[in-house]
Amino acid sequence: MSVATRDTARTLPAPVVGAGGAWWSLDHYDAPALVGNQGQRRFHVMVKPGGSHCNLNCQYCFYLSKETLPNGPGPGRMSDAVLERFIAQYIAGVTGSEVVFSWQGGEPTLLGLDFFRQVVALEKKYARPFQRIENDLQTNGTLLNEEWCAFLKENRFLVGLSIDGPRELHDQYRVSKGGKPTFEKVFNAVRLLQRFGVPFNTLTCVNRTNAQKPQEVYRFLRSEVGATYMQFIPIVEYKGFEKTAPNQWDYAALPKDGAPEARPGHADSIVTDWSVDPDDWGRFLCVIFDRWVQKDVGRILVNHFESLLSQHLGEGPQICIYNECCGKGVAVEHDGSVYACDHYVYPEYRLGNLTNTALDSQVFSRRHVKFGYAKHETLPEYCRQCPYLPDCWGECPKNRILRTADGEPGLNYLCRGIKKFFAHAIPQVERIVADLRHQPRQTRKRM
Repeated sequence: MSVATRDTARTLPAPVVGAGGAWWSLDHYDAPALVGNQGQRRFHVMVKPGGSHCNLNCQYCFYLSKETLPNGPGPGRMSDAVLERFIAQYIAGVTGSEVVFSWQGGEPTLLGLDFFRQVVALEKKYARPFQRIENDLQTNGTLLNEEWCAFLKENRFLVGLSIDGPRELHDQYRVSKGGKPTFEKVFNAVRLLQRFGVPFNTLTCVNRTNAQKPQEVYRFLRSEVGATYMQFIPIVEYKGFEKTAPNQWDYAALPKDGAPEARPGHADSIVTDWSVDPDDWGRFLCVIFDRWVQKDVGRILVNHFESLLSQHLGEGPQICIYNECCGKGVAVEHDGSVYACDHYVYPEYRLGNLTNTALDSQVFSRRHVKFGYAKHETLPEYCRQCPYLPDCWGECPKNRILRTADGEPGLNYLCRGIKKFFAHAIPQVERIVADLRHQPRQTRKRM
């Protein structure tokens, strides 16, 4: 939530009479719903039209288990009626100049081209003259062919292609349902996207294995894939994530930072064996940052580096994990259910269903706004005293599975790696920012 929204909340009268004469007090959790129509409203939806259905069996995937999650979304495919209602409500709910549809899964290409032709037709039907409609498609790439690429190019889709590095690193975890390697098919997708001129980002899941090979990963993505947009996502999964929602842990049982259980590989580790080691995550970013500074500033966009630059330019983060608050990115499942985030697709964080409650009403509801502010409000004192707080804000709340040295819960599992990266990168970032301030302002491309 923006600072402007919080300031507006302070001007509201405290006591309000509701239906039947009941009284309650307004606070900053109510402000977005009450004053949101006075300005442009922006939020983002990650939509899962095929739910968790996928043709791969990536060992570290946090979403495959949604199919069997008790009281979760279960298996299914988005119906025509739900699809149309979602598109209409999303376009109506966002009053800013741009509406970005992010199609994810599971594997969204399993729905077929006709589904996405219908998507484009419905977007044109409900589009408003002052808005630009954009589409992102996150895919494992194994089903892309010439027909798909021609469609994506014609309709200006931005593709996110999941690839974890060179063959031996990619095939470590990204395998088919039968356990077979997938690198060859994914690399073929790279060539197809390039041949058809489809813009694409690479999304690399940084896990326990490839985190130890930063040079090899970056060189491969830069020189062999030819990527100019790179996203690096640290894999951190609490043991038992298949059924236990974030922030529903036994906090007293969480290990303290520095304990052996606070790293992968220990018999009693708090995380899965494939989760990235915190120190490896910091080193991974530092090594790639140095190479990027030497040769690729302004030529290759790396999500964590671009976000840090943006923050030090005073433009705010480009990645939600570095925002002070959460809540601007919800997930919509195949049945129309709305969740606080795609990492929070659990019954405890289900906001409602767009078939009976308007999407924007759920996004700006008091319950969801309170979820968003909790990111800041639940920070341990250790974080509040940290010099990197304005750069980090505790990273993603779903990773806050440690206790501080003095036993306070809420410390991010990646904290020591994140601090290592900031200490290493920020002095150079400040020099780059100083140079940028003396150059003509350029519009940053969408990642």
